[in-house]
Amino acid sequence: MVPLSSLQPGSKGAVGRIDIPVTQRGRLLEMGLLVGTTLELVRFAPMGDPVEIRLRGYHLSLRRHEADQIWIRT
Repeated sequence: MVPLSSLQPGSKGAVGRIDIPVTQRGRLLEMGLLVGTTLELVRFAPMGDPVEIRLRGYHLSLRRHEADQIWIRT
């Protein structure tokens, strides 16, 4: 498994683990970012933050520090 932030644009994988603290994880779970969810890294913003991903038919932007804590099975 690799951190989401280390993927290259266009790479796909499935969420293997989410290490974000429980108090902050709820927002991501409500948006459909669950273990086992398939996603694609779309792009990084010009300064590297935020990160845009595509999952479940929509686009979601995450802060880089959040993407560092989401582990992906490629």
